[in-house]
Amino acid sequence: MNDPRPRLFTGGTIWTGHGRPDASAVLVVDGRIHAIGPEAHDSAPDGTETVHLAGGFLMPSFGDGHAHPIFGGLEEAGPRVRGCTSIAEIVEEVRRYADAHPDREWIIGASYDGSLSPGGLFDARWLDEAVPDRPVILRAWDYHTVWVNSRALELAGIDANTPEPVLGEIPRRPDGSPLGTLREWGAVELVTRASGGFSLDERVDALARATRQFASLGVTWVQDAWVEPDDVDVYLEAARRGVLATRVNLALLADPRVFPDALPSLVEIRRRIEAAGSPLLTAHSVKFFADGVVENETGALLEPYCSGMHDHGMLVWEPEHLARSVAAVDAAGLQPHIHAIGDRAVRVALDAIEYAASVNGPSANRPVIAHAQLVSEADRARFARLRVIANMQPLWAQLDALMTLLTVPRLGEDRADRQYAMRSLLDDGGALSFGSDWPCSSAAPLDGIAVATSRTTASGDPAGGWTPHERLDIATALAAYTSGVATQALADRTDAPWGRIEVGASADLVWLERDPRTTDRTTMPDIAVRATYLAGEPVVLSTTPTAAAALPHP
Repeated sequence: MNDPRPRLFTGGTIWTGHGRPDASAVLVVDGRIHAIGPEAHDSAPDGTETVHLAGGFLMPSFGDGHAHPIFGGLEEAGPRVRGCTSIAEIVEEVRRYADAHPDREWIIGASYDGSLSPGGLFDARWLDEAVPDRPVILRAWDYHTVWVNSRALELAGIDANTPEPVLGEIPRRPDGSPLGTLREWGAVELVTRASGGFSLDERVDALARATRQFASLGVTWVQDAWVEPDDVDVYLEAARRGVLATRVNLALLADPRVFPDALPSLVEIRRRIEAAGSPLLTAHSVKFFADGVVENETGALLEPYCSGMHDHGMLVWEPEHLARSVAAVDAAGLQPHIHAIGDRAVRVALDAIEYAASVNGPSANRPVIAHAQLVSEADRARFARLRVIANMQPLWAQLDALMTLLTVPRLGEDRADRQYAMRSLLDDGGALSFGSDWPCSSAAPLDGIAVATSRTTASGDPAGGWTPHERLDIATALAAYTSGVATQALADRTDAPWGRIEVGASADLVWLERDPRTTDRTTMPDIAVRATYLAGEPVVLSTTPTAAAALPHP
């Protein structure tokens, strides 16, 4: 829809941002906030459309500081294993999909629950029961692990004689044959490269679905936190076709096996994105994986895992190599976006950022450490000192099955209770932004905010919250998903910043049915999104009678 009329929002509660007063009205002209409060009524030009909020809640739209849109959209293109609650159910869904798609050479799906099998280990023979004659690849919910059948192992050339790959792991049976589970990208890419993946059209369609999904949840800016060269063509084609429903920034993957020699190619990709001239597309970040994940014991820890399977986990980069590469990326004017789960990985990431500052001077690129699941108390204050943004996934800060079955047993209770120290990091002067890591977990910001403010599961367990001293107040949590992400996105350096409702800002807004600040944690995720606006224009409109009467449909 392209409807450039001025819009006056009134008749509800308007939250203008953390630490700012609520407003009674907002006037949007030419896609920007033109006036706030009584002046909005007084200065509305002829032809202004009045949007009656019907007692609802208007606020800056959400940003998602760490997600994987193409992966998320592709989950609908294969077997629907996301909701399966048993191995037998997954196998049956794969069988159903394969029977319904006899022409598919490879059956590719995502994402299964890795806690359904002890240790997260899944056997190829289980999938052979469903599809013995065609290769099957299923990604786990963590996207660091895949489960494949025997035919996929055969076509990828993985057998008892295959050496352990660099940056990966092939769990094996006692006789040395591969089990069927592959961990981390050095192993995963052995089968994904053999498969050829999805076509360009399928991936463009997936990206379109994904950005529509984000917009339906009130999100208007997304950090794609894992972009490989082939993905760039998907984004450029989606922009050309006009199917993007949100702004997206690309974090281009830095591979330690070819870095920093590959840096000029990433700089060239940034130039290509800029030359395309899409107002919805930027590429100012570079993604580093410092480690893996705790659940498969590849997250890098200062002290060993309780089970000792992988001792201290896995560093993807040697510390000196990471430091030199982060410095090179920063010098090229790109933003380091570093995945760091374990406390050793976080320390190595902070060391790399500190080294870059010593070489280049204080960075203007706002380096990001994503996840920061476990941070040593000795390193917390370094986030503030080095001006590093901690991008955390608030939905993970709860004692759900993933935490109790896979994470806590590996870390031990004392160390597990130091995870996701959001409040402590803020109290130490650090900067916090939120992301979903969708499709690893829910893309809905209100799901994450409900956990950030309660530290409980959806059923309210434990009473009073897990590690309740790390709970956030609702205004701080809302800010982490709005202005916090805008800071990460360098939005203040554009001619129309977003993340707050202030005069001159881009009118990136979300209209909720009620005020989350006065809503109980158990019902907060149920708050409906009535409309989402990008630069003043509706990209999502509710079909509820109230909203439909207030706004024209596209």
